[in-house]
Amino acid sequence: MTTLPDRPRTALLVVDVQNGVMKEAHDRAAVLANIVALVEKAREGGVPVVWVQHTSDELPHGSAVWEYVPELVRGEAEPLVHKEYGDSFEDTDLEPVLSSLGVGRLVVAGAQTDACIRSTLHGAFTRGYDATLVTDAHTTEDLSAYGAPAPGEVIAHTNLYWSFQTAPGRTAGTVKTAEVDFGVTASA
Repeated sequence: MTTLPDRPRTALLVVDVQNGVMKEAHDRAAVLANIVALVEKAREGGVPVVWVQHTSDELPHGSAVWEYVPELVRGEAEPLVHKEYGDSFEDTDLEPVLSSLGVGRLVVAGAQTDACIRSTLHGAFTRGYDATLVTDAHTTEDLSAYGAPAPGEVIAHTNLYWSFQTAPGRTAGTVKTAEVDFGVTASA
């Protein structure tokens, strides 16, 4: 029910699943297994997989920590969007990529929950996209030493509040990996 005209397709958006980001990620193995399963399911169904890769002082372009984790291999024809901000749309070519693919609905997975995942979900939603978060396919590191809640609580809270997002003409929601249906994914 996207507000973007003539954009009937859904895409899987894989955000920042890079070596440096995932090194200390909460429940890393299970989350990666779920993202791998989502990528395979999308490919089997002819659903576009769009990859997002962050560059920063901590993730220098071309470095080992900047590279995607070895468990995930991008297909040659699958778009790769480079970003420097939390919101994957901000100062990137994500919007033109999605437009060229006819995508108005996003299924989102990756890292980090409390930074780039949240920013990208909100960025998509405010730009008119339907946005579904895969509850068991996103993660974050433990920042409790800095006053943040434990990572499991951050993930649970994000899943909770995203399942209740609303806006005119758009849908948001959450779904588990095993329940993803790239035709209709949002459940509120």
